[in-house]
Amino acid sequence: MKLFCVGCGPGDPELLTVKAVRIIETAEMIFAPTSRDGKASIALSIVQKHVRKTAKVVSLVFPMIRDRESLKGRWKENAQQIADAVNKGKQVVYLTVGDPSLYSTWIYIYRELVSNYPDIEVEIVPGITSIFAFAAQAKLSIAEGDDWVAIVPACYDLEKVKQAADCCDTLIFLKDGRYFEKVVEMLSKSGFANDSILAIAQDISVGGEIIKMERLENLIGVKGPVEKYFSIMVAKKDGLHRS
Repeated sequence: MKLFCVGCGPGDPELLTVKAVRIIETAEMIFAPTSRDGKASIALSIVQKHVRKTAKVVSLVFPMIRDRESLKGRWKENAQQIADAVNKGKQVVYLTVGDPSLYSTWIYIYRELVSNYPDIEVEIVPGITSIFAFAAQAKLSIAEGDDWVAIVPACYDLEKVKQAADCCDTLIFLKDGRYFEKVVEMLSKSGFANDSILAIAQDISVGGEIIKMERLENLIGVKGPVEKYFSIMVAKKDGLHRS
């Protein structure tokens, strides 16, 4: 009667925690999220070599739509599949990219389980996020001293971003690089000086490379610094180093 939710990290299998590997290697049933039927699960691809041959792997579709009522129905169906497996006495693992507590489909499953299957015990295994994988690769300090930090997801509301830019020293933009051009323009009007540092990457930790580490002034007007959905940008008001 126990379910393990395992954070699989940003994409590099070597960034899995020791605990995550141990739990995956002993799993009898693994549930892996994907955005549509037939599409490979990114989370599963990260841990594949640790999945034993006898384990049953089930894909759970979490469609990338905004119709919340349709999504609620899918969350309920997916949670029921997981609960049925746990109630049969299986060693069950649910996988998620990055960490389960940061912009993860996991939270919707967890809420369904708490509401409808209270007898199921849940253990959450944290994972390394793309934020810290990128910071390590870029040798970049996310925050120091009394810095304020904001994390901004895709589908940006630029007015809310402007409010965050006014009060925060570091802004971290996740998921959709197609918006970065507009964000750069907005930052230049929201308290970020021309010599502020912007670090940008896509597909971090899965063979991608740092695309840009530039001063803000050098990115204003640049067409699409990155184009992929899985992108990240860190904007620092005070640059890389302080006196």
